[in-house]
Amino acid sequence: MQLIGMLDSPFVRRAAISLHMLGIPFEHRSLSVFSDFETFRQINPLVKAPTLVCDDGMQLIDSSLIIDYAESIVAPEQRLMPTEPVQRRVALRLIGLALLVAEKSVQIVYERKRPDELRYGPWLQRVGTQLEAAGAMLDREVGEIATTWLHGEQPGQADITTAVAWGFARLVQPELITAEDYPALASLAARAERLPAFQACPLPNG
Repeated sequence: MQLIGMLDSPFVRRAAISLHMLGIPFEHRSLSVFSDFETFRQINPLVKAPTLVCDDGMQLIDSSLIIDYAESIVAPEQRLMPTEPVQRRVALRLIGLALLVAEKSVQIVYERKRPDELRYGPWLQRVGTQLEAAGAMLDREVGEIATTWLHGEQPGQADITTAVAWGFARLVQPELITAEDYPALASLAARAERLPAFQACPLPNG
C-alpha cells in the first residue's frame, strides 16, 4: 500500500497519521502536485493528493474516503471513530469544522500563489473570515470537552484532524491564527504532536 502526496498538505498528513495510528503498514511517497507533476501523473492521471494505491492497484482519492476504507480493514477496537451514535455525531461535527479550517487555509495559500496584481482582495477577506469563524467554533467546542482526548481517554479521528488542521493553519496563516486566540486548539495540538504517529509524519517547516 502506498500513500502519495506531501505532508505539507493537511489532507495527506491526516491520512498518513491515521494509517499509522490504525497500525496499517504503508509506503509514503512524498510527491508534489507541482514540482513532481509528471511523476505523480504517471501514478494517478488525476494528480490528486492524497492518493492511496492499494495492494491490488486500486486507487482511492480524498483523505476522508481513504480513512474510511482504512477503518474498514482493522478490528473494531482499533478504529479511530466512535460507533455510539451521539459520540459519532459529535466527532463528525468536530471533524467537519477542522476540515473547514484546513480547506480555507489551503484556499488562502493558492490565492497567494497568484501574482500580486491578480489576487482578489475581497475573496481573500471572505475566506479569512470563514477561517476565523471555523477556528473560533472549533476552539470553543474543543474547550467544552472535559475528557483527555475528544473521544475519551484515547486519541481518535477528531483529535487527528483537529491537530493537523491547526498545525497547517498556523504554518500558513501565523498572523491570523494565534495560540492566544485559540487556546484549546493550541493545547490539543501540542499534545497530539507528541504522539508517535504525529512524530512519524512531521509537518514540514513546523
